[in-house]
Parts: sequence; structure tokens; C-alpha cells
Amino acid sequence: MEKIRDYSNVTLGTNIDKNLQLIKDIFSKDTVLRNKRIGTGLGFSCVVLYFDGMVNVELINQAIVRPLVLAKNGNTAKSREQFVAEDLLYAGEVKVTSKVGDMLSGMLYGDSLLLIENCKNALVINTKGWRTRGISEPQDERVLQGPREGFDEAAMFNLALIRRKLLTPDFCSEMLRLGRRTDTVVFICYLDSLVDKGLLKELKKRLKKIDIDGILDTNYINELIRDRKGSLFKTSGTTERPDIVAARLLEGRIAVIVDGTPVVMTLPYLFSENFQSDEDYYINYKIASSARIIRMVCFFLAVTVPAFFMALVRFHFELLPTAFAISVAESRGGVPFSALSESLLLIFIFEILRETGLRMPQSVGHALSIVGGLVIGQAAVDAKIISAPMLIAVALAGISGLMVPRLKAAVFYLRIIFVLLASVMGVFGILIGWTITLIHILSITSLGVSSTISLSNPTSQGLKDIFYRSSWVKMRERPIFTRKNIIRKK
Repeated sequence: MEKIRDYSNVTLGTNIDKNLQLIKDIFSKDTVLRNKRIGTGLGFSCVVLYFDGMVNVELINQAIVRPLVLAKNGNTAKSREQFVAEDLLYAGEVKVTSKVGDMLSGMLYGDSLLLIENCKNALVINTKGWRTRGISEPQDERVLQGPREGFDEAAMFNLALIRRKLLTPDFCSEMLRLGRRTDTVVFICYLDSLVDKGLLKELKKRLKKIDIDGILDTNYINELIRDRKGSLFKTSGTTERPDIVAARLLEGRIAVIVDGTPVVMTLPYLFSENFQSDEDYYINYKIASSARIIRMVCFFLAVTVPAFFMALVRFHFELLPTAFAISVAESRGGVPFSALSESLLLIFIFEILRETGLRMPQSVGHALSIVGGLVIGQAAVDAKIISAPMLIAVALAGISGLMVPRLKAAVFYLRIIFVLLASVMGVFGILIGWTITLIHILSITSLGVSSTISLSNPTSQGLKDIFYRSSWVKMRERPIFTRKNIIRKK
């Protein structure tokens, strides 16, 4: 048997030595499984088992070993394991179980297992004590104003960070385990009085259908439960910031925390979130609104500029001003590539430089991407490999794409598709491309909710956080998919 679920129906016997050997035989020989045999003052012996590095050894000594050794009188009205769990141990959480599967799940998650002589039941005791990175600001979600704390890889720690933001008994968290071999702990978080029960039921239904050997990151779940698996656009939000998760929960959404990763998923996901910044709500709403409009314009430029220049060069050269048309024709003189090949080549080179800058050490990456772009671009123009106008068009599109990092993949693919359409049909191809793209965006759903629901059913309140951010004085209602307690501010 290789999976924890295989031991769900396996139980212990009354012989403590055989029980200890059963637990040891389940794990491979090189597994560091510690065990201490304790001679209690009650006349029977116990054995505590745990994985070194995942538990707080001092807590084991003080909460388990010490009270068992010093115990003298036993309550004969209770069973042996009940007396130890309820009257002796100082641990905050103790679970009595007879199923080996529950024992293994607890031990692999940092709990200690206490085997008691002549008992078929064992105690799973909360003694978690692994190390974490601690609170630090996420590298990819830095803000000029606002909280500086970010999630850690420990799910319980992340849950505590959210609870600290939402000091209300309305906050609910449900735990489940996914992955046949990893048995990864996953938490579903929501505010009970705000969440749509239908959306919560749909999420649980999709999670139960997951049948994979391991879950190591939130993206595993994201790809398995998303609505449109072939779409270029995101259908679920991801963040490493507790304040963003708390804000989403206050809008009636659901958060999914996966143990082992600092990335938390939020559902449903609205398309307008692609243009929102984490600090939009921590600065003046007029500044935030202008920045959001600029991001939308940059998305249009990132996708359209190379294609539009391609259309002008190949089909609509007469639309260019005379002086500019002559300059473009002169710059393209001697270039060995066609406009299409030149455009695609530059797009791929820009992506290579951008990815190189991201993957290199931070101290080297920025300098490499800037200097590399300048040197390679200037050398290519001087060598007549590419033309300067095409380089400017692709560079403008590349820089504009950096303004919308949540649409990075969509911008890259759409940019190439639009260039191909423009090379065949000119401006008419660009119009066809945008028509198909907008139809696709309007059809995207997240957990069954339209990602453009505020535009499909426009209301004065629903539009106050889409194209711009209104002031908190005017944003009185929650997003339209929230059907309960819709009034946010009286």
C-alpha cells in the first residue's frame, strides 16, 4: 500500500510492540521516525512517535512525557486512552482514533502519535513546530502604500494572517485533503453571511472530482477546476497578500489555501481585476482611477501596435504622412526579412530578454534586460537586419504589456495572432481579431459566474469599480454576484 487512503480501514491491536512495528513498517527504512517509550506512573507504558523537524520537541516533553511520568492516580470510570487524553495531557488538541489512516495523516502534518499499552485506540496530539520563512512582502506584489506582509508556505500560518484581518466569527474555513500520494491539506475560506451557497457548493463539487497523485501548488487546482481550460485569460485570482484575500472575502468571494505554497486562489474572478493594482485602494481614488485607465489603454496598445504597423506597411501605406512614409521606406531598404518575419522575430527577442531579466539574479537581471535591449536593438538596426520603425513599434508594445502583468500570457499570444491577421487582411484583420477577442471575454465564466457580469447587467453601483475606482463614499454595494447582504456601506 502506497497511499494514506489505503490505510483508512486498518486498525490497531492491543499489543503495543506490534502496533509500533506496524507504524514503522509502513514507512521506508530511511525515514527518520523518532519514538520514545515512556514508563508512566500508572503502571502501563506508552510510546510517542513523531517526525523530527516537524514537531516542537520541547512541547512533547512538557505536554506529553512529563505528565505521563508524573501521573499517579487513574480514573477507573474512563477508558485508559480517554483518561490520558482528557485528564493528563497538556496539549491543546488531542484526537482519539483507531484508524491507522488518521494516525498517518496527523504524523505527516506535524502531529505526534501516542500508543498506549493494551489499547486499540491511539492519540493524535497537535505538536506542530516546523520552521517558516516568516512575514515578508511578496516580491511580485510590492506596493508603495499599504500592508507589507505576505503569505508563507504553511497553510495554518496563512489562515492565521487572514483571521487577523477579519476579526469576526462569521469567518469560516473548511479543511480537505487532495492528492493520492501527497494528501495535501487545502482550506476553503469564506464569510458565511456573504458567500453564495450555490458558488460554494459548486467549488466543493469540482474539488471532489480532482483525482491526481499530488498537489504541490495552487495552480494544480486552478488548472483542474477552471471553467474554460483553453482560454488565454485567467478564470481565478491568485495573490500572496492577506489584505487582498480579506478584501475579496468581504465581497462575498471564496479563497482556497493550499499547504506548501504562499499563493492563495480567490473565486469568482472578474475580468476587471486584470487592470487593478494591489494599492488602488490605499491611495487617492482619482490617482487610482487614472492609473487603471492607463493600464486598459496599455493592454490595447500591447496587442495592437505591432499589428497596426504591419497593416500600414503592407496594405495601407498611403495612410501614412508623406514624410513618415518616405522615412519608413528608407529604413526598410536593405532589410533582408519581410515585415511579418521582422515583426515576429522582434516579438520573440523581446520576450527572451524579458524572461532572462526575470530569471537572472535581481542585481544582474535589470541591467541585462536594459543593456541587452539597447545593444541588440541598435546593433540590429545598424546592421540592416531590422528596421528602426518596426523596432519602435514592438518595443512600445512590449513596454505597454508590462503594465498588465496578470495578462502576460494573453498579451503574448494575442500579439502574435493579431500580427498574423494584419499581415493577411490589414486593418480589417485587426477588427476581426478584436471582435472575436471581445466575444470570448464576454463568454468567460469563473465558477459559473460571468467574468464581465458588471457589464452584462450594468448598474450604477456595479460600474463604480470597473473602468475607474469611485470613492468609498459612493461604493455602497458589493459586486453583483453577491446576493446576500449586498449593502457594504450605509
